[in-house]
Amino acid sequence: MSYAVEKTDAEWREQLSPEEYAVLRKAGTERPFTGEYTDTKTTGVYRCRACNAELFRSDTKFDSHCGWPSFYAPLAEDRVQYLEDRSFGSVRTEVRCANCGSHLGHVFEGEGYGTPTDQRYCINSISLTLEPAEG
Repeated sequence: MSYAVEKTDAEWREQLSPEEYAVLRKAGTERPFTGEYTDTKTTGVYRCRACNAELFRSDTKFDSHCGWPSFYAPLAEDRVQYLEDRSFGSVRTEVRCANCGSHLGHVFEGEGYGTPTDQRYCINSISLTLEPAEG
């Protein structure tokens, strides 16, 4: 697959910390309730930590109590890419940055989320940076 931002593995390793690389480039997961944005209420835009693409807005973030930042929709559908993930003996939908292909987390569907989309984008804090709104 071709992305707007393409780098070699060595370039990603140089740009990202070992923890960021493990999640963003190797589809790892940070431990629950440890990420910097899990409980953040700051208004702004969440961007991909690897390429700075705008991915989510704070007004779609909600408290899911799952241990990771949760959103009910991406900023726009063309900002993310979906892949089937059959790891760990289950079928899930992986969410990646459509601009650089970095792993963000997973999306889950269910009426119990109480969101306008009945979806929960469970995203690793380490995959994001928050750009606070001005004012």
